[in-house]
Amino acid sequence: MNRRAGVLVAVGATVTALVTGMQSAATAGPTAPRAGALKWTACATEEHPKLECSSVKVPLDHADPSGRQITLALSRVRHTAKTFQGPLLVNPGGPGASGLKTAGFVAASLPAKVSAQYDVIGFDPRGVGSSQPALNCRPGHFAPVRPDSLPLDVRTERANLARARSFTVGCTTRHADLLPHMNTAAMAKDLDVVRQALGTGKMSYLGYSYGTYLGAVYAKYFPQHVRRMVLDSAVNPDGVWYRANLGQDLGFDARHKAFAAWVARHHATYRLGSDPAKVEAAWYAMRTSLGKAPAAKRIGPAELEDTFLPGGYYNGFWPYLADAFAAYVRTGATKSLVEAYESFGAVDKQGENSYSVYTAVQCRDAAWPRSWDTWRDDNWAVHAKAPFSTWNNAWYNAPCVFWPLAPLGPTDVTNHAAPPVLILQATDDAATPYEGGVTLHRKLRSSRLVVEDGGGNHAISLSGNKCLDRYVTDYLATGKLPPSAAAGPADAVCAAKPEPKPLKPGVRTGATDGDRAGAALHRLLGHRN
Repeated sequence: MNRRAGVLVAVGATVTALVTGMQSAATAGPTAPRAGALKWTACATEEHPKLECSSVKVPLDHADPSGRQITLALSRVRHTAKTFQGPLLVNPGGPGASGLKTAGFVAASLPAKVSAQYDVIGFDPRGVGSSQPALNCRPGHFAPVRPDSLPLDVRTERANLARARSFTVGCTTRHADLLPHMNTAAMAKDLDVVRQALGTGKMSYLGYSYGTYLGAVYAKYFPQHVRRMVLDSAVNPDGVWYRANLGQDLGFDARHKAFAAWVARHHATYRLGSDPAKVEAAWYAMRTSLGKAPAAKRIGPAELEDTFLPGGYYNGFWPYLADAFAAYVRTGATKSLVEAYESFGAVDKQGENSYSVYTAVQCRDAAWPRSWDTWRDDNWAVHAKAPFSTWNNAWYNAPCVFWPLAPLGPTDVTNHAAPPVLILQATDDAATPYEGGVTLHRKLRSSRLVVEDGGGNHAISLSGNKCLDRYVTDYLATGKLPPSAAAGPADAVCAAKPEPKPLKPGVRTGATDGDRAGAALHRLLGHRN
């Protein structure tokens, strides 16, 4: 134990030296900086032929609105109906996910008569994607093969802590001027600058995952500017962010067990046995084997976890993951596993940017334990119940141990001033567990909670569940909400979509023809929150 505690001594000294002179972030209330008229230019893609793009300047520090400005990238699918209901801003979560293509997705996924009444607005939050400056703290941070995420010995623990420290050092050396201002409150204030630039007194909003917290924080600061708001797969505002991540570990382990059970039910296809426990044991045996000999010198245990983690977000990925899993276990073939890694687990430059923003926001937003002993004890305790991704998630967040800036503290999103909000939540969601939707519903007066009973996917609207989509469509079209329930947290309940089926022969890993709407949405989402 003493040897392990000593790992952090040099780390702390290095980070402290690097951050000398960094300014503390603004904690002042909302401001209303000037915003000029937006100029839109065509930026169509094959998927989104009506997309237009623009940008807007926002203050780096909202307490100093006339000081340094940064740029947010915007996208739009313009309204075409005579009835115009104003802008609908959309956010796919993260924090750190790019939202520019989300405008095209939402505009195409809503009924045409509804989307035609809105200017559907996508945006890259500060630091993200096409916004400038964009963060990239440590290029190559996820380059394979990484140390095993399971720290069974001091050497492995030291290697993973060194990676986390190096990421923090990269952030502080590359982006010292930006880090104090990377937080959810600043992003919410950015949205109000966007609203002003759009020339509207009220805006509507659709946020997925972390986008639910961003939306709730915006509504807290600017309730008078909210027209309608849909929050899909709600972050628990009482768990921001350390406890929320431990809660996720339990959820993802349950979804991994659900995946193993699904594979077992399709033994005729995958031939891995009809006992879910034995199928799960085969997966962990694959993990052990890859620890000894990484597939294609690229996929070790950590990369394997990265590859299968998206299956916890969306079961439409299960058939592709199962094909790769079965091929490796039955024959030792790695081709499908490498293809699955490339489709679901590999981190490109955009992913590096997303992770950099994720870390900068989460480490700044709220307090994280500064003692690695606390992290070690908590994660081993959770790992005992949920071994699938607990330690992988711990290392993903470990830069927060060394973060050089004091936390700002989460926003109390309790709100009695905003108009009624529509909240959607699946009962078995791993990334944002069900309790988060119930908690947010309780904090937002007059909100309505629609529950997908038995659903295990994350981000559930506009993904093929007609019952859920009807509530979203009715609300955006007319403001109609389900009646408030007299008892129980749910105001309305929808049945979950059917489980996916195995792929037909000849369909390659990574294809998305099984459920195009859900797959398209999950390509847009940041896959951690």
